[in-house]
Amino acid sequence: MKGTVFVVGLGLIGGSMALAIKKEHPEATIVGFDINEDEIRMARTLAVIDEAAASVEEGMSRADVIILATPVMQTEKILTDMLTYRLRPSVLVTDVGSTKQRIIEQAKALLDQGVMFIGGHPMAGSHKSGVVAAKAHLFENAFYILTPTEAVPMSEVERLKQWLKGTKANFVILSPNDHDRITGVISHFPHIIAASLVHQAQQYESEDELVSRLAAGGFRDITRIASSNPEMWRDILIHNKTELLSLFDRWLAEMHRIRSLVEKEKSEEIYRYFLEAKQFRDGLPVRAKGAIPSFYDLYVDVPDYPGVISEITGYLAQEKISITNIRIIETRKEIYGVLRLSFQSEMDREKAKQCIRAHTNYETYEG
Repeated sequence: MKGTVFVVGLGLIGGSMALAIKKEHPEATIVGFDINEDEIRMARTLAVIDEAAASVEEGMSRADVIILATPVMQTEKILTDMLTYRLRPSVLVTDVGSTKQRIIEQAKALLDQGVMFIGGHPMAGSHKSGVVAAKAHLFENAFYILTPTEAVPMSEVERLKQWLKGTKANFVILSPNDHDRITGVISHFPHIIAASLVHQAQQYESEDELVSRLAAGGFRDITRIASSNPEMWRDILIHNKTELLSLFDRWLAEMHRIRSLVEKEKSEEIYRYFLEAKQFRDGLPVRAKGAIPSFYDLYVDVPDYPGVISEITGYLAQEKISITNIRIIETRKEIYGVLRLSFQSEMDREKAKQCIRAHTNYETYEG
């Protein structure tokens, strides 16, 4: 497809969208804008965009497709500002926000003017940020939610899908309400729980300094999503307030239920509680991408001697396998420790496993 695509917000998501569109539609012109001038310069250096717009208004005036890859609060403001801009009659507008009801409500005035706005949410991400982390294949096999209103013909939805074909995502049509309810359950509320567990540990640390030291293992792993961008999550919680308030009530009822079982020492019911949770969790898709970025961890038993980490990372570098995170979980003198390597994809983890096995005798296992 030919035309001009304007991407507002050149972070991980916006940059990856630009790369995916350019790969599928090489004759399209990708124009970008970001409030951070360093991101604009980097986007041009890395050929993520073809041109930089002087302003949001200037970029939108010549765009056939507009992608708002900004935080949800900022997206709301941009949608309001767009009412005063001169847009092309056939322009197609979408966003990538994690909440949809308030965004769609804000876009109604544009829809009333005949602008084709279709809410979007690519359910993929990374533990890295910024345009330097952008990848054309970031959304491959991920669910990509679209939330068109009745005012948008299906032909326009299909046109947007064609523009986004290079993402290689699985498109799903949902109402804004359904989207916010589902993402509240599987993404937004889990982030609240992770943050609350961290707060609880922090409070207990004032009573015993061992808390933070002992939390370095499994506790740190299960609360990793608490390290997410606080500004982004503040905005998401405010945007999805209605659904989250309902989830708070249901969660409190669930906690009262399990508390009662513990208080009354209902052994069989406690066992069943964990068994049912295990069965449901074990039945979830393993390799599918979801609302929360997956952690592709590989654990390596390594001997305690100088240079062992650089040895392993050196082998991976030779085969151009990128590591997103690296950490020693435990190491004691003269015995094996555990090195945890994190990767961006299942493919990278598998390649790393084969690489380490080919060059060393170290045991590897997946998390």
